[in-house]
Amino acid sequence: MSDWIVSIAGTPTGAFYATLLALMSAVAHASFGALQKGAHDPWLTRGSIDFCLVLISAPVALFMVPWPTQQTAYILAGALVIHFGYKLTMALAYERAAYTVVYPVVRGTGPIVTVAAAAFIFQEHFNPAQWFGVALVSGAILLLALRNLSEEKIDPRSLKIGLAWALAGGLLVAIYTTYDAWGIRQSPNPFTFLAWFFFITAMDFPTLAYLRYRKMANPPRPGPLLLRGIIGAVIAWFSFGGVMVATYLDKVGEAAVLRETSTVFAALIGWFILGEKVGPRRLILMSLIALGAVFVEFGG
Repeated sequence: MSDWIVSIAGTPTGAFYATLLALMSAVAHASFGALQKGAHDPWLTRGSIDFCLVLISAPVALFMVPWPTQQTAYILAGALVIHFGYKLTMALAYERAAYTVVYPVVRGTGPIVTVAAAAFIFQEHFNPAQWFGVALVSGAILLLALRNLSEEKIDPRSLKIGLAWALAGGLLVAIYTTYDAWGIRQSPNPFTFLAWFFFITAMDFPTLAYLRYRKMANPPRPGPLLLRGIIGAVIAWFSFGGVMVATYLDKVGEAAVLRETSTVFAALIGWFILGEKVGPRRLILMSLIALGAVFVEFGG
């Protein structure tokens, strides 16, 4: 499988599979975000997910793929720092504000920064039609956040803090997307990078979650929390793994923008599963996000 992935990278076949993987990642990531914002404390949920990620990734990393080279190990150490910052900002944002406000802000901030970074680092250049698509995606996502924000009834100070953390999370999305794409391309074996990425970067939050759990007056039962962690860990492999392979196969910027259609799926999840309202204005904005993704994908 690894040899085949390497062989189709940069080819039309690779571009086709990159598109499919980016869209799959979008659906998975929307589900992942909803899972973290769901019934349990977001810190505990993320800790449970990461604990299960370590458990399911360890056999793959230790016994099923080649071990990382020294260079790959250094890159993974950097990924640990960046992703810890991202997870920290997301937990703080979800703690303060609603899922339908936080998620669009995070996802809307990232694409323009990622595309600009990809132009500088990977020499990938978008034409005017594709840049229009990027602007359409980010603009519609942020308008979606504003629409959701207008209906929020929580404490204004808490909401502002949540939005600040969401913006920080969006910038870190751009940073980790670009960094991870660079990292997986530097690794001799892409699956070595993926397996060790999930193994290494998931070691931090279980400790934070455990310390938080111990301090709770009425901690939740561990069974349901662990079940949520198992589901989240499997989704994470598809979400983060899918987009990283997509950036390996084709343009980083295109994969990053296509993944932001996750906002559409997140709105649908918020509507059908979390019981949050989706009116005609949101439906229009969701359609604009999808249209922007079409411009990015086919405008080139």
